[in-house]
Amino acid sequence: MDNTSIITQVANPKEEEILSSSQEKVSQSKSSLKKQRSRGIFSTFFCCFQNYNVEPPSSNNNTGSSLPPPAEENGTLPKCDQVEVVPIPSVESPGAPLDMAARPRAPDSDLPSQPRPSVQSPIWLGDDRDPPLVVSHARAEHPPAQNLLPEMTISDYGKNCVVIDLDETLVHSSFKPISNADFIVPVEIDGTVHQVYVLKRPHVDEFLQKMGELFECVLFTASLAKYADPVADLLDQWGVFRARLFRESCVFHRGNYVKDLSRLGRELSKVIIVDNSPASYIFHPENAVPVQSWFDDMTDTELLDLIPFFEALSKEDDIYSVLQTLRAR
Repeated sequence: MDNTSIITQVANPKEEEILSSSQEKVSQSKSSLKKQRSRGIFSTFFCCFQNYNVEPPSSNNNTGSSLPPPAEENGTLPKCDQVEVVPIPSVESPGAPLDMAARPRAPDSDLPSQPRPSVQSPIWLGDDRDPPLVVSHARAEHPPAQNLLPEMTISDYGKNCVVIDLDETLVHSSFKPISNADFIVPVEIDGTVHQVYVLKRPHVDEFLQKMGELFECVLFTASLAKYADPVADLLDQWGVFRARLFRESCVFHRGNYVKDLSRLGRELSKVIIVDNSPASYIFHPENAVPVQSWFDDMTDTELLDLIPFFEALSKEDDIYSVLQTLRAR
């Protein structure tokens, strides 16, 4: 079972460059007739790669999207009882980074019975060097019978809802030991406990605390709950996230785990998504605040720089005009 399929991950450009260079030398020495690999060695660690250039579902096509397979129960962790262990890279590949964006959790009764994606189903979301995503303002064809989020609390009435991604947005995780890891999370895979090393993005604490004051905040990741839930426990010490949504709450659309904001149970004009992967919000690009993927740059200030922007956005009735201005920059 592959370890990294627990996490929905973006490739680290530094690691890709080093590994690709090494692979090229080996390939040239073996045969001049062999075609060089177009991707780095990390492609062997993951089920497949996710494509940013994904088209949104057509309004006349009812088969463009489907829900991911239901998750089976896991009694080892309190909040992970609905998560299924998905194949992840073997122990022989300890250096594979784990980008674990998990997604909203939906009740089993809401998920149609269908086979889960094969190992060819893209898990890797690509990196910042991929071409920009161009999509239309599409919507998922079939709203759920039951909303993903509970009723808004009294303290959050009148606030906009901000959906925040986990991996490469707030943290970066890896099965490879990291000397300065902020957290080490044990994850059980096929009866074996593996250690996941987690780095916090600079200024993430300040960012989360301020966001919790201004908005109704929801963690929405494409990673599995058995990894993302304990990470969120350690990361969110202030109870900022009113709800946590994982992979099984995503819509599996054309090889991507998409976060369908129309399923939340909130007015779309009051929903904002913060995510490093354009494929994650392909149904609602007009609601997105894109961020750069983060891996290990401790001088990064993006989350800190976003605080004034969100302070101003929290006072706006029309989020679309503000976000449109942001995208036009």
